[in-house]
Amino acid sequence: MNDELQMFRKQVRRFVQEEFVPQEPRWREQHRCDASAWTKAGETGILCTDIPEEYGGGGGAFAHEAVVMEELAYAGVNFGSGVNSIVAHYVLAYGSEQQKKQWLPRMARGELVGAIGMTEPVAGSDLQSIKTTARRDGDCYVINGSKTFITNGWHAGIISLAVKTDAQLSGAKGISLVIVETKDLPGYRVGRSLEKVGMHAQDTCELFFDDVRVPASNLLGGEEGRGFYQMMEQLPYERLTVAVSAVAVIEQAVAITTRYAKERRAFGKSLIEFQNTRFKLAECKSEAHIARVFLDSCIERLMAGKLDTATAAMAKYWLSDRQCAIVDECVQLHGGYGYMMEYPIARMWTDSRVQRIYAGTNEIMKELIARSL
Repeated sequence: MNDELQMFRKQVRRFVQEEFVPQEPRWREQHRCDASAWTKAGETGILCTDIPEEYGGGGGAFAHEAVVMEELAYAGVNFGSGVNSIVAHYVLAYGSEQQKKQWLPRMARGELVGAIGMTEPVAGSDLQSIKTTARRDGDCYVINGSKTFITNGWHAGIISLAVKTDAQLSGAKGISLVIVETKDLPGYRVGRSLEKVGMHAQDTCELFFDDVRVPASNLLGGEEGRGFYQMMEQLPYERLTVAVSAVAVIEQAVAITTRYAKERRAFGKSLIEFQNTRFKLAECKSEAHIARVFLDSCIERLMAGKLDTATAAMAKYWLSDRQCAIVDECVQLHGGYGYMMEYPIARMWTDSRVQRIYAGTNEIMKELIARSL
Protein backbone atom coordinates (compact mmCIF):
# COMPACT_ATOMS: atom_id res chain seq x y z
CA MET A 1 0.00 0.00 0.00
CA ASN A 2 1.24 3.50 -0.85
CA ASP A 3 -0.14 7.02 -1.32
CA GLU A 4 -1.09 6.43 -4.96
CA LEU A 5 -3.04 3.32 -4.04
CA GLN A 6 -4.75 5.13 -1.17
CA MET A 7 -5.93 7.81 -3.58
CA PHE A 8 -7.13 5.13 -5.98
CA ARG A 9 -9.00 3.44 -3.12
CA LYS A 10 -10.87 6.65 -2.33
CA GLN A 11 -11.89 6.93 -5.99
CA VAL A 12 -13.07 3.32 -6.11
CA ARG A 13 -14.90 3.57 -2.79
CA ARG A 14 -16.73 6.72 -3.86
CA PHE A 15 -17.79 5.11 -7.13
CA VAL A 16 -18.96 1.87 -5.51
CA GLN A 17 -20.90 3.69 -2.79
CA GLU A 18 -22.57 6.12 -5.19
CA GLU A 19 -23.18 3.93 -8.24
CA PHE A 20 -23.37 0.32 -7.06
CA VAL A 21 -24.58 0.18 -3.45
CA PRO A 22 -27.96 1.89 -4.12
CA GLN A 23 -28.64 -0.56 -6.98
CA GLU A 24 -27.49 -3.74 -5.23
CA PRO A 25 -30.88 -4.73 -3.69
CA ARG A 26 -32.51 -4.52 -7.12
CA TRP A 27 -29.63 -6.43 -8.70
CA ARG A 28 -30.13 -9.22 -6.16
CA GLU A 29 -33.78 -9.49 -7.17
CA GLN A 30 -33.03 -9.64 -10.91
CA HIS A 31 -29.98 -11.93 -10.38
CA ARG A 32 -27.60 -9.68 -12.29
CA CYS A 33 -26.32 -6.14 -12.41
CA ASP A 34 -27.38 -3.72 -15.12
CA ALA A 35 -25.40 -3.72 -18.35
CA SER A 36 -24.77 -0.01 -17.81
CA ALA A 37 -22.83 -0.82 -14.63
CA TRP A 38 -20.05 -2.26 -16.78
CA THR A 39 -19.63 0.80 -18.99
CA LYS A 40 -19.79 3.09 -15.94
CA ALA A 41 -17.07 1.02 -14.27
CA GLY A 42 -15.00 1.27 -17.44
CA GLU A 43 -15.41 5.03 -17.63
CA THR A 44 -14.28 5.33 -14.01
CA GLY A 45 -11.19 3.22 -14.64
CA ILE A 46 -11.81 0.28 -12.33
CA LEU A 47 -11.75 -2.45 -14.99
CA CYS A 48 -8.54 -4.16 -16.11
CA THR A 49 -6.52 -1.96 -13.78
CA ASP A 50 -3.41 -4.15 -14.10
CA ILE A 51 -3.48 -4.40 -17.90
CA PRO A 52 -0.87 -2.19 -19.69
CA GLU A 53 -2.03 1.23 -20.87
CA GLU A 54 -1.05 0.39 -24.45
CA TYR A 55 -3.94 -2.08 -24.48
CA GLY A 56 -6.42 0.27 -22.83
CA GLY A 57 -5.89 -0.89 -19.26
CA GLY A 58 -5.01 1.07 -16.15
CA GLY A 59 -1.30 0.30 -16.34
CA GLY A 60 -1.21 -0.63 -12.67
CA ALA A 61 -0.27 -3.77 -10.74
CA PHE A 62 -2.24 -6.53 -9.05
CA ALA A 63 -2.38 -4.25 -6.02
CA HIS A 64 -4.82 -2.05 -7.95
CA GLU A 65 -7.01 -5.06 -8.70
CA ALA A 66 -6.87 -5.98 -5.01
CA VAL A 67 -8.12 -2.51 -4.05
CA VAL A 68 -11.11 -2.84 -6.38
CA MET A 69 -11.98 -6.31 -5.08
CA GLU A 70 -11.63 -5.19 -1.47
CA GLU A 71 -13.89 -2.18 -1.90
CA LEU A 72 -16.56 -4.31 -3.59
CA ALA A 73 -16.32 -6.82 -0.74
CA TYR A 74 -16.46 -4.14 1.95
CA ALA A 75 -19.62 -2.77 0.32
CA GLY A 76 -21.20 -6.21 -0.08
CA VAL A 77 -21.51 -5.80 -3.85
CA ASN A 78 -21.21 -8.86 -6.10
CA PHE A 79 -19.76 -7.58 -9.36
CA GLY A 80 -17.74 -9.73 -11.75
CA SER A 81 -14.86 -7.36 -12.48
CA GLY A 82 -12.39 -9.89 -11.08
CA VAL A 83 -13.49 -12.53 -13.58
CA ASN A 84 -13.29 -9.94 -16.35
CA SER A 85 -9.67 -9.27 -15.34
CA ILE A 86 -8.83 -12.97 -15.33
CA VAL A 87 -10.07 -13.29 -18.92
CA ALA A 88 -8.05 -10.20 -19.85
CA HIS A 89 -4.95 -11.84 -18.44
CA TYR A 90 -5.49 -14.92 -20.61
CA VAL A 91 -5.51 -12.63 -23.64
CA LEU A 92 -2.53 -10.64 -22.37
CA ALA A 93 -0.47 -13.75 -21.64
CA TYR A 94 -1.26 -15.86 -24.71
CA GLY A 95 -2.88 -13.61 -27.29
CA SER A 96 -1.23 -12.26 -30.39
CA GLU A 97 -0.62 -8.54 -30.72
CA GLN A 98 -3.66 -8.29 -32.95
CA GLN A 99 -5.83 -10.16 -30.42
CA LYS A 100 -4.68 -7.94 -27.56
CA LYS A 101 -5.52 -4.76 -29.47
CA GLN A 102 -8.83 -6.22 -30.66
CA TRP A 103 -10.22 -7.26 -27.27
CA LEU A 104 -8.43 -5.70 -24.30
CA PRO A 105 -9.37 -2.01 -24.82
CA ARG A 106 -13.05 -2.92 -25.16
CA MET A 107 -12.86 -5.03 -22.00
CA ALA A 108 -11.28 -2.15 -20.10
CA ARG A 109 -14.09 0.16 -21.26
CA GLY A 110 -16.77 -2.31 -20.17
CA GLU A 111 -17.98 -2.78 -23.73
CA LEU A 112 -16.99 -6.45 -23.67
CA VAL A 113 -17.70 -8.35 -20.44
CA GLY A 114 -15.41 -11.33 -19.91
CA ALA A 115 -16.43 -14.81 -18.75
CA ILE A 116 -14.44 -18.02 -18.25
CA GLY A 117 -16.00 -21.08 -19.90
CA MET A 118 -14.40 -24.00 -18.06
CA THR A 119 -16.94 -25.79 -15.86
CA GLU A 120 -19.36 -28.26 -17.45
CA PRO A 121 -22.18 -30.41 -16.04
CA VAL A 122 -19.75 -33.35 -15.93
CA ALA A 123 -16.48 -31.49 -15.27
CA GLY A 124 -15.77 -29.12 -12.40
CA SER A 125 -12.35 -29.16 -10.74
CA ASP A 126 -11.47 -32.07 -13.07
CA LEU A 127 -10.92 -29.88 -16.13
CA GLN A 128 -9.35 -32.71 -18.08
CA SER A 129 -12.82 -34.29 -18.39
CA ILE A 130 -14.47 -31.51 -20.40
CA LYS A 131 -16.66 -32.61 -23.33
CA THR A 132 -17.17 -29.38 -25.30
CA THR A 133 -15.50 -29.77 -28.71
CA ALA A 134 -14.09 -27.40 -31.31
CA ARG A 135 -13.71 -29.08 -34.70
CA ARG A 136 -11.56 -27.34 -37.30
CA ASP A 137 -13.46 -26.59 -40.51
CA GLY A 138 -11.47 -24.45 -42.92
CA ASP A 139 -10.70 -21.13 -41.29
CA CYS A 140 -13.22 -21.72 -38.46
CA TYR A 141 -13.77 -23.84 -35.40
CA VAL A 142 -17.21 -25.41 -35.05
CA ILE A 143 -18.04 -25.58 -31.33
CA ASN A 144 -20.54 -27.92 -29.68
CA GLY A 145 -21.22 -28.42 -25.99
CA SER A 146 -22.32 -26.59 -22.87
CA LYS A 147 -20.90 -24.86 -19.82
CA THR A 148 -22.45 -24.26 -16.42
CA PHE A 149 -21.96 -22.09 -13.31
CA ILE A 150 -20.52 -19.35 -15.55
CA THR A 151 -19.97 -16.05 -13.75
CA ASN A 152 -20.84 -13.05 -15.96
CA GLY A 153 -22.66 -15.48 -18.25
CA TRP A 154 -25.66 -13.22 -18.85
CA HIS A 155 -23.65 -10.18 -19.94
CA ALA A 156 -20.68 -12.05 -21.43
CA GLY A 157 -19.48 -10.49 -24.66
CA ILE A 158 -16.22 -12.43 -24.71
CA ILE A 159 -15.60 -15.92 -23.36
CA SER A 160 -12.31 -17.69 -22.78
CA LEU A 161 -13.64 -21.12 -23.67
CA ALA A 162 -11.97 -24.41 -22.80
CA VAL A 163 -12.62 -26.92 -25.59
CA LYS A 164 -11.39 -30.23 -26.91
CA THR A 165 -9.73 -29.50 -30.25
CA ASP A 166 -8.61 -33.12 -30.49
CA ALA A 167 -11.19 -35.50 -29.05
CA GLN A 168 -8.91 -38.47 -29.73
CA LEU A 169 -6.37 -37.34 -27.15
CA SER A 170 -7.05 -38.22 -23.55
CA GLY A 171 -6.73 -35.98 -20.53
CA ALA A 172 -5.15 -32.56 -20.89
CA LYS A 173 -3.44 -33.10 -24.23
CA GLY A 174 -6.35 -32.21 -26.51
CA ILE A 175 -7.59 -29.12 -24.65
CA SER A 176 -7.30 -25.62 -26.15
CA LEU A 177 -8.54 -22.15 -25.27
CA VAL A 178 -10.60 -20.36 -27.90
CA ILE A 179 -11.94 -16.83 -27.53
CA VAL A 180 -15.62 -16.54 -28.41
CA GLU A 181 -17.24 -13.16 -29.12
CA THR A 182 -20.92 -13.71 -28.45
CA LYS A 183 -22.72 -10.77 -30.06
CA ASP A 184 -25.21 -11.96 -32.72
CA LEU A 185 -23.46 -15.33 -32.79
CA PRO A 186 -25.59 -18.07 -34.40
CA GLY A 187 -25.90 -21.21 -32.30
CA TYR A 188 -24.86 -19.53 -29.05
CA ARG A 189 -27.45 -19.39 -26.28
CA VAL A 190 -27.48 -18.22 -22.67
CA GLY A 191 -29.61 -20.37 -20.39
CA ARG A 192 -31.43 -19.35 -17.26
CA SER A 193 -29.82 -17.44 -14.44
CA LEU A 194 -29.12 -20.09 -11.83
CA GLU A 195 -30.76 -19.80 -8.41
CA LYS A 196 -27.89 -19.78 -5.94
CA VAL A 197 -27.62 -19.92 -2.16
CA GLY A 198 -25.85 -16.55 -2.14
CA MET A 199 -24.30 -13.93 -4.42
CA HIS A 200 -27.72 -13.24 -5.87
CA ALA A 201 -26.65 -10.05 -7.64
CA GLN A 202 -23.93 -11.92 -9.54
CA ASP A 203 -25.21 -13.39 -12.81
CA THR A 204 -24.37 -17.07 -13.06
CA CYS A 205 -25.70 -18.94 -16.09
CA GLU A 206 -25.57 -21.97 -18.31
CA LEU A 207 -24.12 -21.47 -21.80
CA PHE A 208 -24.92 -23.57 -24.85
CA PHE A 209 -22.98 -23.96 -28.11
CA ASP A 210 -24.71 -25.64 -31.07
CA ASP A 211 -22.53 -25.64 -34.19
CA VAL A 212 -21.13 -22.26 -33.21
CA ARG A 213 -18.57 -21.05 -35.74
CA VAL A 214 -15.71 -18.84 -34.61
CA PRO A 215 -12.59 -17.82 -36.53
CA ALA A 216 -9.70 -20.24 -36.11
CA SER A 217 -7.58 -17.16 -35.46
CA ASN A 218 -9.36 -16.86 -32.09
CA LEU A 219 -7.25 -19.73 -30.74
CA LEU A 220 -5.13 -18.49 -27.83
CA GLY A 221 -1.42 -19.21 -28.05
CA GLY A 222 -1.34 -20.04 -31.75
CA GLU A 223 -1.06 -23.78 -31.10
CA GLU A 224 -3.70 -26.38 -30.26
CA GLY A 225 -3.41 -28.53 -27.15
CA ARG A 226 -1.94 -25.85 -24.88
CA GLY A 227 -5.16 -24.86 -23.12
CA PHE A 228 -4.86 -26.97 -19.98
CA TYR A 229 -1.36 -25.71 -19.31
CA GLN A 230 -2.44 -22.13 -19.95
CA MET A 231 -5.25 -22.51 -17.41
CA MET A 232 -2.84 -23.99 -14.84
CA GLU A 233 -0.45 -21.08 -15.32
CA GLN A 234 -3.18 -18.50 -14.73
CA LEU A 235 -4.94 -20.20 -11.82
CA PRO A 236 -2.63 -18.68 -9.14
CA TYR A 237 -3.86 -15.23 -10.25
CA GLU A 238 -7.48 -16.39 -10.05
CA ARG A 239 -7.00 -18.06 -6.68
CA LEU A 240 -5.40 -14.96 -5.22
CA THR A 241 -8.46 -12.92 -6.22
CA VAL A 242 -10.53 -15.32 -4.10
CA ALA A 243 -8.11 -14.79 -1.22
CA VAL A 244 -8.34 -11.00 -1.52
CA SER A 245 -12.12 -11.08 -1.27
CA ALA A 246 -11.92 -13.52 1.64
CA VAL A 247 -9.75 -11.24 3.77
CA ALA A 248 -11.84 -8.17 2.98
CA VAL A 249 -15.01 -9.97 4.05
CA ILE A 250 -13.31 -11.22 7.23
CA GLU A 251 -12.26 -7.68 8.14
CA GLN A 252 -15.69 -6.25 7.38
CA ALA A 253 -17.49 -8.98 9.32
CA VAL A 254 -15.36 -8.37 12.41
CA ALA A 255 -15.87 -4.59 12.15
CA ILE A 256 -19.66 -4.66 11.83
CA THR A 257 -20.01 -7.32 14.53
CA THR A 258 -17.88 -5.32 16.92
CA ARG A 259 -20.10 -2.28 16.35
CA TYR A 260 -23.22 -4.39 16.85
CA ALA A 261 -21.83 -5.89 20.08
CA LYS A 262 -21.21 -2.41 21.47
CA GLU A 263 -24.72 -1.18 20.59
CA ARG A 264 -26.83 -4.26 21.38
CA ARG A 265 -27.84 -4.67 25.03
CA ALA A 266 -28.86 -7.80 26.95
CA PHE A 267 -29.43 -8.34 30.65
CA GLY A 268 -28.72 -4.67 31.32
CA LYS A 269 -25.39 -4.35 29.57
CA SER A 270 -23.91 -4.30 26.08
CA LEU A 271 -22.92 -7.59 24.45
CA ILE A 272 -19.28 -6.50 24.32
CA GLU A 273 -19.23 -6.52 28.14
CA PHE A 274 -19.81 -10.29 28.20
CA GLN A 275 -16.55 -12.22 28.33
CA ASN A 276 -17.66 -14.75 25.71
CA THR A 277 -18.37 -11.97 23.21
CA ARG A 278 -15.08 -10.22 23.90
CA PHE A 279 -13.07 -13.43 23.62
CA LYS A 280 -14.80 -14.53 20.41
CA LEU A 281 -14.17 -11.15 18.82
CA ALA A 282 -10.58 -11.18 20.05
CA GLU A 283 -10.07 -14.53 18.31
CA CYS A 284 -11.66 -13.26 15.09
CA LYS A 285 -9.65 -10.03 15.15
CA SER A 286 -6.41 -11.98 15.62
CA GLU A 287 -7.18 -14.30 12.71
CA ALA A 288 -8.13 -11.32 10.54
CA HIS A 289 -4.73 -9.76 11.20
CA ILE A 290 -2.88 -13.00 10.45
CA ALA A 291 -4.91 -13.38 7.26
CA ARG A 292 -4.02 -9.86 6.13
CA VAL A 293 -0.30 -10.40 6.69
CA PHE A 294 -0.35 -13.66 4.72
CA LEU A 295 -2.37 -12.09 1.90
CA ASP A 296 -0.02 -9.11 1.62
CA SER A 297 2.91 -11.51 1.37
CA CYS A 298 1.18 -13.39 -1.45
CA ILE A 299 0.39 -10.15 -3.30
CA GLU A 300 4.03 -9.11 -3.07
CA ARG A 301 5.09 -12.50 -4.46
CA LEU A 302 2.61 -12.34 -7.33
CA MET A 303 3.75 -8.84 -8.30
CA ALA A 304 7.36 -10.06 -8.23
CA GLY A 305 6.46 -13.06 -10.39
CA LYS A 306 7.29 -15.47 -7.56
CA LEU A 307 3.89 -16.77 -6.40
CA ASP A 308 4.07 -20.53 -6.84
CA THR A 309 1.12 -22.86 -7.31
CA ALA A 310 1.31 -24.35 -3.81
CA THR A 311 1.34 -20.99 -2.02
CA ALA A 312 -1.56 -19.72 -4.15
CA ALA A 313 -3.44 -22.88 -3.20
CA MET A 314 -2.67 -22.26 0.48
CA ALA A 315 -4.02 -18.73 0.22
CA LYS A 316 -7.21 -19.77 -1.55
CA TYR A 317 -7.87 -22.73 0.78
CA TRP A 318 -6.95 -21.28 4.15
CA LEU A 319 -8.29 -17.76 3.72
CA SER A 320 -11.65 -18.84 2.29
CA ASP A 321 -11.91 -21.47 5.03
CA ARG A 322 -11.30 -18.84 7.71
CA GLN A 323 -13.73 -16.49 5.98
CA CYS A 324 -16.56 -19.00 6.38
CA ALA A 325 -15.62 -19.81 9.98
CA ILE A 326 -15.28 -16.21 11.13
CA VAL A 327 -18.43 -14.99 9.38
CA ASP A 328 -20.30 -17.88 11.03
CA GLU A 329 -19.03 -16.77 14.45
CA CYS A 330 -20.17 -13.24 13.68
CA VAL A 331 -23.64 -14.45 12.69
CA GLN A 332 -23.87 -16.24 16.06
CA LEU A 333 -22.92 -13.07 17.92
CA HIS A 334 -25.72 -11.22 16.11
CA GLY A 335 -28.26 -13.69 17.47
CA GLY A 336 -31.58 -13.80 15.62
CA TYR A 337 -30.73 -10.65 13.66
CA GLY A 338 -27.80 -12.48 12.14
CA TYR A 339 -30.26 -14.71 10.31
CA MET A 340 -32.19 -11.81 8.79
CA MET A 341 -31.23 -10.95 5.20
CA GLU A 342 -31.68 -7.23 5.87
CA TYR A 343 -28.51 -7.43 7.98
CA PRO A 344 -25.22 -7.41 6.01
CA ILE A 345 -23.78 -10.23 8.12
CA ALA A 346 -26.49 -12.64 6.89
CA ARG A 347 -25.71 -11.82 3.25
CA MET A 348 -22.00 -12.26 3.96
CA TRP A 349 -22.77 -15.69 5.38
CA THR A 350 -24.64 -16.91 2.31
CA ASP A 351 -22.23 -15.23 -0.12
CA SER A 352 -19.13 -16.67 1.57
CA ARG A 353 -19.89 -20.36 1.22
CA VAL A 354 -19.05 -20.61 -2.49
CA GLN A 355 -15.53 -19.28 -1.89
CA ARG A 356 -14.52 -22.76 -0.76
CA ILE A 357 -15.86 -24.27 -3.99
CA TYR A 358 -15.01 -22.19 -7.06
CA ALA A 359 -11.54 -21.65 -8.55
CA GLY A 360 -10.88 -25.25 -7.50
CA THR A 361 -12.43 -26.73 -4.36
CA ASN A 362 -10.46 -26.47 -1.14
CA GLU A 363 -9.99 -30.23 -1.22
CA ILE A 364 -8.22 -29.84 -4.57
CA MET A 365 -6.12 -27.05 -3.03
CA LYS A 366 -4.96 -29.44 -0.31
CA GLU A 367 -4.01 -31.98 -2.96
CA LEU A 368 -1.91 -29.35 -4.76
CA ILE A 369 -0.22 -28.37 -1.51
CA ALA A 370 0.44 -32.01 -0.66
CA ARG A 371 2.21 -32.52 -3.99
CA SER A 372 4.74 -29.86 -2.99
CA LEU A 373 5.69 -31.58 0.29
